Amino acid sequence: QVQLVESGGGYVQAGDSLSVSCTTSGRFFGSYAMGWFRQAPGKEREFVAGISWSGGRTVYADSMKGRFTISRDNAKNTVDLQMNSLKPEDTAVYYCAADPRPGEVVPTTAEMYRYWGQGTQVTVSS
Repeated sequence: QVQLVESGGGYVQAGDSLSVSCTTSGRFFGSYAMGWFRQAPGKEREFVAGISWSGGRTVYADSMKGRFTISRDNAKNTVDLQMNSLKPEDTAVYYCAADPRPGEVVPTTAEMYRYWGQGTQVTVSS
């Protein structure tokens, strides 16, 4: 069983930066592809960024490219999402997700991830 716990959400101003982190339990974190998704009120959950088990491949949603950076530390069982130049439309609950997927494949749809955290709220005011 894998448990994911997000942290680091908060309230920021437009243009600010914020980092959210996901800590996982489980022995085989290094063989999991990891992803970040977000869900705003009244909207569907959407893909933000993903990273392969080795960290060698990252994938971003188009609207996050150049602003967000995903990274992982397999020794610490953590995956981070650094968010820069935040906009009010980035306001959402951010979820960490994991899927046992060795290799460099990075899933980009929620259905392809097996494990989920409870989410952390990020609010960006204008």
